[in-house]
Amino acid sequence: MSTLSEVNSHSAIADDSPDAAAPEIQTTFSPEEILELLPHRYPILLVDKIINYVPGKLAVGIKNVTFNEPQFQGHFPGRPLMPGVLIVEAMAQVGGVILRQLPDSEKGLFVFAGIDKVRFRRQVVPGDQLTMTVELLWIKQRRFSKMQARAEVDGQLAAEGELMFSMVN
Repeated sequence: MSTLSEVNSHSAIADDSPDAAAPEIQTTFSPEEILELLPHRYPILLVDKIINYVPGKLAVGIKNVTFNEPQFQGHFPGRPLMPGVLIVEAMAQVGGVILRQLPDSEKGLFVFAGIDKVRFRRQVVPGDQLTMTVELLWIKQRRFSKMQARAEVDGQLAAEGELMFSMVN
């Protein structure tokens, strides 16, 4: 069973020469790069960009909520609200960015294995920018993981909860 610390450990040989450059860690991802990482596509791709990424630890993603998204036709006419299930899915997709880049991770699809302690604190409406921060709490056997997720609008908590994932081949 592997732990998060085992996943984060690197077995690289140190090179102290002045010409040796440390590999640059990518900390942001464009929409095109997200499409390379996640299997989701319109209309269920719910992450527009990643604004902060710490490998094996956390990712912060942005979702620009717009009125022309298909869910607002029926949820609700005259008072559009982003469905809570889509907020949770958006947070999970940010978590997917972390999982898809873990060293030595097997190829496969990460799916929900559980959702705990999810609470909705503020409505999300067209025009809002949802900022989702997802932190990896643990990973076991490189196949099961748990994350803490938060979604905010203008610094106000909109949703939070624990998300569990399992890899399926």
